[in-house]
This record gives sequence, C-alpha cells and structure tokens, in this order.
Amino acid sequence: MRALGLIAATILCVATQAASADDAEPAWRASALAMLPAGYVAGTAYRTEGSTGYLAVYPISSNDPKSPASVFATRQALVVALTPDATRAISAELKPRSGPDSDNDDTDFAKLHADLAARRSTLPDGTEPCDFGAWSVDKDPDGLNVRAEPSIKARVLGTLPPPYRLKLGGSENTPDGGWLTEFRIIGFKNGWFLIEGAKPPGKDYEDDKKYPRSAPKPYAGRGWVASNKVGASYANGATRMGGLFQAPFVDAKWMPAQRELGGPIDTDGGPKHIFACSGLWGLVESQDGVRGWWRGLCSNQVTNCS
Repeated sequence: MRALGLIAATILCVATQAASADDAEPAWRASALAMLPAGYVAGTAYRTEGSTGYLAVYPISSNDPKSPASVFATRQALVVALTPDATRAISAELKPRSGPDSDNDDTDFAKLHADLAARRSTLPDGTEPCDFGAWSVDKDPDGLNVRAEPSIKARVLGTLPPPYRLKLGGSENTPDGGWLTEFRIIGFKNGWFLIEGAKPPGKDYEDDKKYPRSAPKPYAGRGWVASNKVGASYANGATRMGGLFQAPFVDAKWMPAQRELGGPIDTDGGPKHIFACSGLWGLVESQDGVRGWWRGLCSNQVTNCS
C-alpha cells in the first residue's frame, strides 16, 4: 500500500514525462546510432552539453525472460563527441553513468527502489527484490503449489485456491470466473516469484457477514510460485502510458502496445503474461504480443489501479 500511495502522490510527473516523450530527439542522435556497440539498444538521448551528447543504452537482453534486467544494476550511457554545432556524432564511447540523471530519474521512485535494495539481505540468496500485488491464475481444482525453493522439485509448503465463487451468491462485483487468490510479490529468481501474505479469494471484496467460514484458505506464508501461474493488473506507475519499455528505466526504448480489446495499454486491464520483476517494475507481455517492462502492477479485482 505504501508503494501505491507514493505512486498516486507522484501522478503529476506523468504529464511531464509524456511531454518529454513527444519532444523531438536531438539532431545528433541519428548519427550516434551507427556507433552503438553490438548487444545494446538505444533509448533516450537524455542530455546535450556543448559538444557532448549522452544516449541511454541498455543490453539487448534486458527484456528477455531468461536474462531480465535489474533496476538495481549499474547503468551505462553512450557518451558521444559531437560536431561544434552539436548536430552530428563524431565518435562515441560506452561508459558507466556516474549517478542518477535528474532529467529521467523520479526521486520518489528512486527512494522506493533504494529501500527495496536495502532489503535484499532479508531475501534468499540470488533473489531480485520486488514489490507489487498479484494473483494466481491457476485453475487446477487442487490449487497452486507454493514451494520452499524456486524449483518444481522443491517441497510444497501449501497451496493457493483456484477461482472461487460463493455458493449462495456474492456481491454484484464478483468476476464471472470467480474471485482470484491475491498475494504480494516480494522477489524473483529463475522464473519463480517469491510471495507472501496470500488472502482468501474475494474476502476483501465481499460482505464480511456473508463470507463463509468454509471458504478456501490459502497458504499465507512466504514461498515460491511459478511465474506462468501469476497475473495482475496494470497500475499507474507514473510513466508514459500506451506501451512498454525495453528495460526497467523510463529512458529506455519505448514500444507501443495494445489492450485485449484494442487501444493503447493503460490502467484498464492487465498483461497477457508476467515473466519477471525488478523493484516496482514487471517484465510482461501485452495482449498483442509486445514484451517489455511496465512500472506498477496491482491485484485489485474490482476497479482499476490508477
């Protein structure tokens, strides 16, 4: 809830970033692309200082589910030497970015990610820290297994119920397929999400007096679930709407993507698949098959997550 509250508080940056996205790229960017090292994808040309330009670049594998990027990793930039009129690239060199870029890094989200990075020591070794709400999409009548390790061979700690409908009828908001079991994703490793805090399906949305004591109860502790059994809705992550980013940064390459019933993606609906996560970002596939990063996912089954 704290993260979502901060997202709401930073909503004003959406207009700023949308406007920046529509600005014309500097003249030197086109010639700099020819100097991009193999294995990298160009993002925003985020700064020009005299005869030096700075182009955001990220590894081509950043949106590959087998090697997803990390929002906590050291970033790089293509530092470009320009002609005196700053219209054309002369040479370029890949260099580490010396620090946060004030033109592209939102301070509030940077603080949230710093807090998550500090919690890495509380997670199993090799786990990427994450933080967002999600739900089980597994329809197996026996429920989704929650395991002790990120492996199909690991011990089963408990299960998450399949979609559930109250036998005597529930609220008018009950989804056609039944209530899904929600939980918090706190980490990712090798195709598995580390979760905790699972709630009985639909309990937060139904009248307490009508919610049956016999309703299925999920395993609420910490454990691992396979990423292909997880879903969520798009939340407002205070970034550019209508598409996905090639890496989990707002200055990465941006790619248009569509909702299930058409139209640019926004906070109405969710992705087709969720592959991985890093911080507040999720690596997803949109309904029209675009694979990239979206900042902010949530598990609200009644309203959108704006």
